Amino acid sequence: MPASRSLSDAILDLSALLGDRVATGEAVRAQHANTVSWRAAEVPDAVVWPLTTEDVVGIVGVARQHRVPLIPFGAGTSLEGQVNAPLGGISVDFSRMTRILAVEPRDLDCTVEPGVTRPMLNAHIRDLGLFFSVDPGAAGATLGGMAATRASGTNAMRYGTMRDNVVSLKAVMANGDIVSTGGRARKSAAGLDLTRLLVGSEGTLGLITELTLKLHPIPARIIAAACPFASLAGACEAVIEANECGLALARVELLDALQMRAINAYSKLAMDEAPHLFVEISGGEAAADEQLAMFREIAHRHGALRFDWAKDETDRARLWRARHDAYWAVQAMWPGKTLSASDVCVPISRLAECVTETVADFDASGLIAPVVGHAGDGNFHVIPVMDASDPAAMARARAAFDRLVDRALAMGGTSTGEHGVGQGKMIYLEREFGAGAVAVMAAIKKALDPLGIFNPGKMIKAS
Repeated sequence: MPASRSLSDAILDLSALLGDRVATGEAVRAQHANTVSWRAAEVPDAVVWPLTTEDVVGIVGVARQHRVPLIPFGAGTSLEGQVNAPLGGISVDFSRMTRILAVEPRDLDCTVEPGVTRPMLNAHIRDLGLFFSVDPGAAGATLGGMAATRASGTNAMRYGTMRDNVVSLKAVMANGDIVSTGGRARKSAAGLDLTRLLVGSEGTLGLITELTLKLHPIPARIIAAACPFASLAGACEAVIEANECGLALARVELLDALQMRAINAYSKLAMDEAPHLFVEISGGEAAADEQLAMFREIAHRHGALRFDWAKDETDRARLWRARHDAYWAVQAMWPGKTLSASDVCVPISRLAECVTETVADFDASGLIAPVVGHAGDGNFHVIPVMDASDPAAMARARAAFDRLVDRALAMGGTSTGEHGVGQGKMIYLEREFGAGAVAVMAAIKKALDPLGIFNPGKMIKAS
C-alpha cells in the first residue's frame, strides 16, 4: 500500500457517511482481529457497520480515495487470520446486515444479506419444512463470511459446501460498481462464472452484500449414532467402504481418542475414550432404515464396538453440539495452552493412510494433537496443544503442520478443505497449484483490485 494514504481523513469521511456506525476505540478494534488460533492479532484502525449495499459502495469509495485497506468481517470465527489487518485499515463489520430478503419455497431458494447466520435463517424457514444445509460448526458464523471462505462442515458429504449452495450473489467491487453474478435459475451457460470466482475469495476481490442460497426439505426421518471403534484406521476404513458403496450418509464425523476425552469432560458425556464416528442418516422411513443397516454391517467389519443411538431430537442436538464444540473442549482440557487448528483434505481412499501417518508424526514430535474431521469427504483437522512460551515446541508444531500439508498434497489432496487460505496457508498455494496458476490468481486480483485495498495480505501476495 502507498505510504501516503490518509487514514485520519478516511475516518472523518466515513464518520460523515455513517455517523455513529464508525468506531475507533481500542476494545472494539481488538474484537475485530484474529483471536481463534496461535496467529497474533493485528487490529484495524477503525470499524464500520454498513446497513445497505449503498453504504458499502460509499465505504469502498472512501477507501479508494484515501487508499486505505478494507477488511471484511462477519463474526470473526475464521481460523487462518482472514480478519486480521496486517496493514491497518478499516474493518467492515457486516453483522447488522441481517435481513432475509426473500424465501421461495417452490424453488427451494432464498435471498439474504451477508450478516444473516445459519441459525437465524433456519429459524425463519423451519415452519416451511425447509432448512439451509451448510453447517460449519460455529453457530455465529455469518452466511456472507461462510461464502467468502467457501465454508463447508458436517453436512457437506450429502449437501455440498458453500460453493455448491450459493446460486448467485451481489457484491461491491473495488471500483465501486455493484455486480450481480446471476439470477435464481439453478443453471446457466451465460458468461464467466463470477459466483464461483467470488465464493472463496475471502474478501480479496469484492465485498458480498447479498446471497441467493439453495434450501432443502427437512428429511422425514433423521437417525444419529456415535460409534466407537477399536482403531482409528478402522473408523477411517469404514467411511471409505461406505463411500465406495454409495451410501447416502448425511454426516460422518471422525474423532480420535484424545478428542473424545476432551469432549466427555467439556460436554458432560460418558462415551468411550476410543476413536469414534458420529453418523447421521436421513431420508424417508424405509430408505433411512436400509442405509442404517448397510452402514452397521460395514462398520462392524472394520472394528466397530457398538452403536450408541441418539434417540430423539434433543439427544441428536447434544451429540452434534459436542462435535461442534471440539475446539473449545480441547482448550478447556488443557487450559493456559495455545491452540491452533489446521485442516487438509485428501481423496477419500487415502483418508486412513493420511490420518494415521499424521497422528504418528505429531506423537513423534512430542505434541498433544487431537484429531477431528469430516471423514465423509476426506477432510480432517488437527488441533495441537502448544506452550507459547516454549519456542522449540512451537517450532515443532509448525514443522508438523508443514509436513501435514506436504503429506496431503502428495496424496492428491489440498492444503485446506474448508478453513481457507487467509494468512496461514498462503505459503502453500504455489506448492499446491504451481507458479503459473498462482500468477493467474495474482493477475485476477490486480485486475479487479488495482490499488490492493481489499483484504491485503491474505491469500495472494501483492505483485
